[in-house]
Amino acid sequence: MKNLVVGIVAHVDAGKTTLSESFLYLSGKTRKMGRVDNRDAFLDHFELERARGITIFSKQAMLELGDAHITLLDTPGHVDFSTEMERTLRVLDYAILVISGADGIQSHTRTLWRLLSIYRIPVFLFINKMDQEGSDPARIMQALKRQLSEGCIDFGQEGSDSFYDQLAMCDEGLMEAYLDTGKVELPRIKETIRQRKVFPCYFGAALRLDGVEAFMQGIVKYSQRPSYSDRFGARIYKIERDEQGNRLTYMKITGGSIKVKDVLANGDWQEKVNQIRIYSGPKFEAVNEAEAGTVCAVTGLTKTKPGEGLGIEKAYASPVLEPVLSYRIIFPEDCDPRVMLPKLQLIEEEDPQLHILWDEQAREIKVRIMGEVQLEVLQSTIKSRFGVEVSFDSGRIIYKETIADIVEGVGHFEPLRHYAEVHLLLEPGERGSGLQYKVDCSDDFLAKSWKNLILSHLKERTHKGVLTGSAITDMAITLVSGRASNKHTQGGDFREATWRAVRQGLKQAESILLEPYYAFELELPENMVGRAMTDLERMRGTCQVSSIADGLALLTGQAPVATMKNYQMEVTAYTRGLGRLICTPDGYDICRNADEVIGEMNYDSERDPANPTGSVFCANGVGFSVPWDEVKGHMHVESYLQKRAEQSDQPETATDRKMEWKDDQWLEPEEVNRIFKQTFFANKNEKKVWHKRRPVVDSYLDQTAYNRKLREAKTKEAKDKFLLVDGYNMIFAWADLKELAEDSMTGARTKLLEMLSKYQGIRKHNIIAVFDAYRVQRHHEEVFDYDNIHVVFTREAQTADQYIERFAHDNRNKYDITVATSDGLQQIIIRGAGSALLSARELRQDMDSVNESVLKAYQNKKPLDRNVLSDALSEEAKQQMQDLLNDP
Repeated sequence: MKNLVVGIVAHVDAGKTTLSESFLYLSGKTRKMGRVDNRDAFLDHFELERARGITIFSKQAMLELGDAHITLLDTPGHVDFSTEMERTLRVLDYAILVISGADGIQSHTRTLWRLLSIYRIPVFLFINKMDQEGSDPARIMQALKRQLSEGCIDFGQEGSDSFYDQLAMCDEGLMEAYLDTGKVELPRIKETIRQRKVFPCYFGAALRLDGVEAFMQGIVKYSQRPSYSDRFGARIYKIERDEQGNRLTYMKITGGSIKVKDVLANGDWQEKVNQIRIYSGPKFEAVNEAEAGTVCAVTGLTKTKPGEGLGIEKAYASPVLEPVLSYRIIFPEDCDPRVMLPKLQLIEEEDPQLHILWDEQAREIKVRIMGEVQLEVLQSTIKSRFGVEVSFDSGRIIYKETIADIVEGVGHFEPLRHYAEVHLLLEPGERGSGLQYKVDCSDDFLAKSWKNLILSHLKERTHKGVLTGSAITDMAITLVSGRASNKHTQGGDFREATWRAVRQGLKQAESILLEPYYAFELELPENMVGRAMTDLERMRGTCQVSSIADGLALLTGQAPVATMKNYQMEVTAYTRGLGRLICTPDGYDICRNADEVIGEMNYDSERDPANPTGSVFCANGVGFSVPWDEVKGHMHVESYLQKRAEQSDQPETATDRKMEWKDDQWLEPEEVNRIFKQTFFANKNEKKVWHKRRPVVDSYLDQTAYNRKLREAKTKEAKDKFLLVDGYNMIFAWADLKELAEDSMTGARTKLLEMLSKYQGIRKHNIIAVFDAYRVQRHHEEVFDYDNIHVVFTREAQTADQYIERFAHDNRNKYDITVATSDGLQQIIIRGAGSALLSARELRQDMDSVNESVLKAYQNKKPLDRNVLSDALSEEAKQQMQDLLNDP
């Protein structure tokens, strides 16, 4: 029997909990199918969940389906609890994405799809509510293929020619198998699903149990048994407390096994397992051992936290989604906030994204959350656990800051008998890339142990910006130089110098204030679209009418959280309850009213004692402070930027010059060749030199040597062929991808990668698709495989052009390199490196030609079915026709 961990995710109100209940009922786990509106759902057993009719906490149920033992994890669908859902994704073998057939693909659905793609989780799709009016399977399948993936296939057509045709187009191996045998074997289909090349889609109505049993059988049939290591490993994804107050650590065992009384350790702590619980709904079974593939709750561990790895597992990064609102908690007059702080931190243990912050100056507690619903849940939790009625202020937006230029920050800390100096290079990054920490410092300046210590000091705190005191983001901080003293330097000295270097750099830079944005979907009566668009323009948002049907219009777009957060009440009022607004966090962008916000927050970076901008030097045995704008005149180590400028012979790089080109100034390869012939090769043969005629013997020997070298060259193995594709260049050069990118850049990228994957399967080149960095946090450069091609997201402050130019230059003698781009200047640079070129138009033409040839080969091999009249006639009719022919 195979053990599977399957999670259900969905946009709110898509019918996710109803599908879970139908699974439990049809598998025999429950005698009665619970309903959300009846408040008797098996998995929504918390009183607050039943009262609001939504899932707030992820919970599990154990059920048997055929030869599979399934741990079903039901996750929250509401946007406010997205971090709870995202943590659960880390432990899934497969995911079920529920989509409402009536509503189609919504904003949070696309967010879920992006997260499932990031975590590489195979997905089964269930399109629910197909019994409702307006649910059209053909229209929905088109939307799935266009907005999610071409690999979305209707498995309700299993066994038909159309089914196999679609499967064959998803993978080269499936195509070959189908052409050879006329069908695709089950193991191959399972593997392509696991590799996320195929996404099975099923249609039904969970409330009526329509299509659910077939969906359950499909999951069992098309899923694979996961493989695990013999060495112990576990991923911790949730902390919770039971009714008796026992601390529960939820984890998935990913290797080996765990037993009661085992001692677990994670570097900083070592604790013993007291009990292992296997939960199913509100009840649990205590077991002595949990093997690999088991999701269990463990008691006895007091120092664990979500995101930790045990054994062979490493800790994973913070969730992609993060809070955008901050509220001050207001306590009753007889309640001391300092007494409540440790109690609230217990709640924070369970949800790390629920940031509980103590403001020492104001002596108050603040909390950071995703939205208003989460605020109500927190208020109820504090009352039920601690018996304290709390309220909240009106709240404020969580702003962030970044920089617009490259600066060198210097921090020096040298009071008497202390010494440390740190030089940091601060560079702006792409939106949503977060903070990256790097080292570009020779051991001649700083020992490795000091460099590691500086990096740890950079990561151990949230660095404040100088405009509003908000956290900084979207920049690369590189340690480039520094100095220590063998006699006086202590560990704490570098902490002070490092933090001061960051602040000093921020004071020099041009800082930019960022604010959070929502992606929204607003559905309302068609005659009220004008009012809504006027409101959105006033709120500094952008929108477009996505569809109009049955008197209802759907507006989609983006708007700042600051202006959008209370708009739902307005929509309800002016549409008289007919309007519906759904908002999803959509990252940070430049604040439109930065001066106003900066003025309101009234932050003075010079008067923040916890974050000094100046440095401390020592002279004549006495330490003295130096303001940030005078620090560079006192520093002991030469400026990194100044030294680099002096060593540079060419102040302007090819990349700098490239920025002056307009997007429409593209050159074809023939034009590039003409430029090279007229410039670089123009004067190669102008100078004529007379040579003495060589003897015939010398010429013969030279020719013999040449022939020998030629034979040797022919026997050598040909160079590997590489095709480097400038991803975004292709997307915006190809009309269909450009149109798709306007709706979903993720969809456009995925579509391009699928096209390149099919192309590679036929051309057999090594293909590298290069994209500018767009979301990577704390990574230098992200490289991964998408099916049979390589994908690169460049590091911050590095364009795709720079990566391609560097690869072409470094590997020109090793590989046969072709670059696909229509960027004129980059073409010249690439040609200069000796690489071949393809324009965007030429690459697309070749891809279309290849696809056409494959389709023709398939059609030629497919047997031709003929309808012959004689096959449909009776013997008597045939005889009569024969008599007519024979009659003269």
